[in-house]
Amino acid sequence: MPKLKLLIVALLFMLQNNASAQNANLLVGTYTQKGSKGIYLFQFDTATGKAIEISHTDSSKNPSFLTISKDKQYVYAVNETAAGSVSVYTLNNNELKLIQNKDSKGADPCYICLSPDQQNLFVANYTGGSITSYHRFADGRLSNPQQFIQHSGSSINKDRQEKAHVHGLFFSADGKYLLTPDLGMDQVAIYPYQIKNGPPLDLQKNKNITTAPGAGPRHLTFSSNGKFIYLIEELTGSISVYSFSKGIANFIQRIALHPANSKQEHGSADIHLSPDGLFLYATNRGTENNIVKIPVLKNGKLDEKHIAYYPTQGSAPRNFTISQDGHWVMVANQNTDNIVVFKRNAINGDLMATGNTIKVSMPVCLLFY
Repeated sequence: MPKLKLLIVALLFMLQNNASAQNANLLVGTYTQKGSKGIYLFQFDTATGKAIEISHTDSSKNPSFLTISKDKQYVYAVNETAAGSVSVYTLNNNELKLIQNKDSKGADPCYICLSPDQQNLFVANYTGGSITSYHRFADGRLSNPQQFIQHSGSSINKDRQEKAHVHGLFFSADGKYLLTPDLGMDQVAIYPYQIKNGPPLDLQKNKNITTAPGAGPRHLTFSSNGKFIYLIEELTGSISVYSFSKGIANFIQRIALHPANSKQEHGSADIHLSPDGLFLYATNRGTENNIVKIPVLKNGKLDEKHIAYYPTQGSAPRNFTISQDGHWVMVANQNTDNIVVFKRNAINGDLMATGNTIKVSMPVCLLFY
């Protein structure tokens, strides 16, 4: 009987996906020093894997990372410059209209996210080594910066870890904690999130994850049940796994994202779970330029005996995204100005290049909407 129930659920899932197999939309954030117009919008055909450009902005500078409100009416972008700012856009009929710009209070903001309750927006300033938060109003606009957190510290890699470099912002599955990997400090700060008493992040009760020296924590993702953290470490080309409960993380595993005998230059970048939670994917830049597939075991650990590598058909795969139905993976190759479309096998997680590419100057962020 349990097997029959599983079969019925799987069939219903497939029917639902087939019924919704229609054109989806894709936002692309870029660097603009080589001629990009800023943020691009594409219509993506989930039947063929082909994309058509719909529109783009005209004056945004280095909108390198994006997030979108749950109602799909507002898009928020960092402007990754020495001055540092945040831009707010309305999204109507697949057109972006700039309505606001706010100082990020730190140099080179590289990541942005909304709280799950949509009440607050957070920005990670990479060169500034800081976090800035804003209250979000009902009309999508932002307050002036309401909380500013300056990280301070360094680690053993004197070229890359000479100071704090906040590289990401990730809410726990229950929305109660914000985790902030700091590449420069080899730490991930875990801040309790609150909305009733004072600033949104509680600095008095935060905990830290301390990684291996020189690891350079960059991005992370949570397991489907929220009980495990998968942390990608840029400088050592590795992933560390932690159990997570009530704001406390405990180390359980660390694996390399490259073969043991590899002499390639490492530069791990992005990390995501498949929608079914069964496979973890990560990108490597440097001289590897691949996307890696790793099965996730039932105990939350990663199956390092069955890692697979797929060339990204470009250089510097900065960011990637997986379609909601799990059938498509798109990888943004920053240095070769192309986004490559892969077909994903939902059963074994394998990726197959489709031959479909999107030409965009210096793509660095992909976001389905």
